[in-house]
Amino acid sequence: MELAIFNSNGLETGRKLKLNSDIYGIEPNDHAIYLDVKQILANRRQGTHKSKERAEINHSTRKIKRQKGTGGARAGSIKSPLFVGGGRIFGPKPRDYSFRLNKKVKQLARKSALSYKAIEQGIVVVEGFNFEKPSTKGFNTILDNLKISGTKTLIIIPELNENVYLSSRNIQKSKVVVASEINTYDILNAKNIVLFENSLKTIENLLTQN
Repeated sequence: MELAIFNSNGLETGRKLKLNSDIYGIEPNDHAIYLDVKQILANRRQGTHKSKERAEINHSTRKIKRQKGTGGARAGSIKSPLFVGGGRIFGPKPRDYSFRLNKKVKQLARKSALSYKAIEQGIVVVEGFNFEKPSTKGFNTILDNLKISGTKTLIIIPELNENVYLSSRNIQKSKVVVASEINTYDILNAKNIVLFENSLKTIENLLTQN
């Protein structure tokens, strides 16, 4: 697949780039995508949920009523889960939700996600741009020029650029990531992907290494 290369003004430069078919043209594997997205979301969970069980409730241990003659069931403690304010039965406890995933599966998932975006024509290649200082207005102008303003957009840059990152930080639907840190969830969550021309080599090295 060949894509035209645009500049920051949204105009074609006259050059075209051929995408690597081993990354952007494979048959997408939905199960690999499912596993990778599941791992990404699981690893983000704090796992700090906690509720008190019967033994952890701070209440009096006095027997709350006599055992016989009340006409009701016996009740030995106000801490019982049967009463308001009592402990919870089998409540949640802090736990680690993260799990490991094979490196090859993660590579396949990212390739599949990029292939889906290529099929949907959701990839835009740009020469690259920079700012002398952070400028949200300037970043918005570039998105307007590329006709992708107002949509979920993932901008993939070759290396960390603080001015580009800070310029995008206040734009709700835009996210800037370094090419070496792309993941399946971010790719699929975006409607459009803006690839800096120099980031393509980094992605190729990342997804073709053994």
